[in-house]
This record gives sequence, structure tokens and C-alpha cells, in this order.
Amino acid sequence: MAKGKGDEKKPDKSKKVSLLSKPSNAGGGDKGKKKKWSKSKVKDKLDSAVYFDQETYDRLVNEIPVKNKVITAAVVSDKLKISASLARHALQELEARGTIQRVGDPHRSLKIYTRAV
Repeated sequence: MAKGKGDEKKPDKSKKVSLLSKPSNAGGGDKGKKKKWSKSKVKDKLDSAVYFDQETYDRLVNEIPVKNKVITAAVVSDKLKISASLARHALQELEARGTIQRVGDPHRSLKIYTRAV
């Protein structure tokens, strides 16, 4: 049989797909749900002392040079619950007394100390 003009297959127009129609959720996916942002934990503000009381000063003199091998302002501030600026001044005083000594090359921002030998 010879093919003529009338024998060509025509596309089926019964299934029209509209670009404006919403897709059904039969295929799955999270397109309909909003993203839930995770709640970040809020860090509690520390209540650091800004002055030495007698008990804290005694702990500084007796415990810090004895119990710690590496002494920095952050270590002293954390252990004694004092501010970092107070801890830096305390380390200068302990170095002047000779109970701790500086380690390595001097650096203006991070001063590392150890027990005096």
C-alpha cells in the first residue's frame, strides 16, 4: 500500500498539557512545604568578675602556677571566672613575681606562659 497525505499519524489532542496547571503531588517531592530553619542555641553570657576578691586572688597565686602547664589569659579567665583583661594583668603580675615564665618568642596578642623552673 502506498502512503498518501491522509494516512499520516496525527498527534492525539485529547491530552492537552497546560503549563499553567499545578502538578499533582503523586510524583512526590517537597515542593509544597516551606523550609523550616533550625533554631540556633543562644550562648549564655558569662558573669565574669572585673575585680579580684581575696578568695579569687589566693586561687590565682596558689593554683594557676601549680596545676597548669600551659597558662594563657583564656585559661586563667575560664578557671577563675574573671574577665580576660583582668587575667592579662594577673599574668603580668605572676611573671614579675617569678612564679611563671614566658614561653617562645614574644607576641603582642597571645602570651603563653608555663611554670617557673
